[in-house]
Amino acid sequence: MTDSDQTSGMTRAPAGPGAHPGYLPGFGNDFETEALPDALPQGQNSPQRCNYGLYAEQLSGTAFTAPRGQNERTWCYRIRPSVHHTGRFAAIDLPYWKTAPHVLPGVTSLGQYRWDPIPVPQGDLTWLTGMRTMTTAGDVNIQVGMATHVYLVTASMRDEYFFSADSELLVVPQQGRLRFCTELGIIDVQPQEIAILPRGLVYRVEVLEGPARGFVCENYGQKFDLPDRGPIGANCLANPRDFKTPVAAFEDRDARSRVVIKWCGQFHETWIDHSPLDVVAWHGNYCAYKYDLRTYSPVGAILFDHPDPSIFTVLTAPSGQEGTANIDFVLFRDRWMVAEHSFRPPWYHKNIMSELMGNIHGIYDAKPQGFAPGGISLHNCMLPHGPDREAFDKATTGDLVPHKLAETMSFMFETRFPQHLTKYAAHEAPMQPEYIDVWNRLEKKFDGTPGVK
Repeated sequence: MTDSDQTSGMTRAPAGPGAHPGYLPGFGNDFETEALPDALPQGQNSPQRCNYGLYAEQLSGTAFTAPRGQNERTWCYRIRPSVHHTGRFAAIDLPYWKTAPHVLPGVTSLGQYRWDPIPVPQGDLTWLTGMRTMTTAGDVNIQVGMATHVYLVTASMRDEYFFSADSELLVVPQQGRLRFCTELGIIDVQPQEIAILPRGLVYRVEVLEGPARGFVCENYGQKFDLPDRGPIGANCLANPRDFKTPVAAFEDRDARSRVVIKWCGQFHETWIDHSPLDVVAWHGNYCAYKYDLRTYSPVGAILFDHPDPSIFTVLTAPSGQEGTANIDFVLFRDRWMVAEHSFRPPWYHKNIMSELMGNIHGIYDAKPQGFAPGGISLHNCMLPHGPDREAFDKATTGDLVPHKLAETMSFMFETRFPQHLTKYAAHEAPMQPEYIDVWNRLEKKFDGTPGVK
């Protein structure tokens, strides 16, 4: 049984029993799915001849000898091998998509910065031409660090495909709906969901509802994983069953097609005479997936004090240094505040992590003014930050009754590396020059006498 998807033109396998339509549940599972019956070999990966005349091909996301718990690979059974999906490469320029190292003279990244939502320009912007890099960190050539982008998309990619050899992409929609037609299946995303697109996976991006705007974390290092829960135990935070991986889908279509590749921060194009989205069946654990942020189960203090924001980690990309991430993806969603005799908002602090925040919708409790949905803030490593005067006054004078933060969702991309501003972020994006002044109204309350002031 198959399902021909009219929007994308891809033939898609049905979901398994009890699964969300078009998806298979679980995080890091070893999945198997086929869009045509008996397309998936049983008992071996590479038979002498595959059914339907398909080619067997392995896509490896880690070194062959990576430890079993970290080893990721997927076997694909496709109409043509991937070597048939590229030809001679020609360099192209995507001037707004930048890659680390990218440190510019005359651009000061030392500071606390905030931007208004970036307006979506008129005209056709695809996933490639609508990407705007805000910050870069680390070095793509040694596969450490990250970049943050805003995507502004008004038009679908037509007979055009893309993959990054540099990175996996974590996509956080803020408005509009997108469809990612990938080699391994179809993922639809909307605000309050995220998608992960692994390194090396070919895909096309279509606009289901536009204009579309959102945020992207480009991860040069180890793949995102679920954080260890430690004393929290086996439940809460992001539960594995809520992650959805697409069922197999393919298109068998002959048409002149453009494939764009990102490699070491450079972009190249190649032309072929067919669609590269031709995987009829696959099995493995290296794949794209989506996650509904509304299923995230936050934990927090139920008596006093405010735990570290690390308790809100959805996904983490390890750095090789235990306990210090290359990237953490942190979510601040609606939740109850119940701590007694405690300052409930995020406290004033500075730390080694560089924190880029984005507002998906609603009001962020530590910055009730000026941080609009679609907006961005950056607090680089070891630069102090915290609540503004309004948030401080409310937190220190209000009645400490149980209170629910409702209709709010913000996130943070944080990394151990300094995040450097691009020229676009420093000079073209709508930066708020007065943001640094939000702390000026904090008053000196010390008078040398004991007692609470």
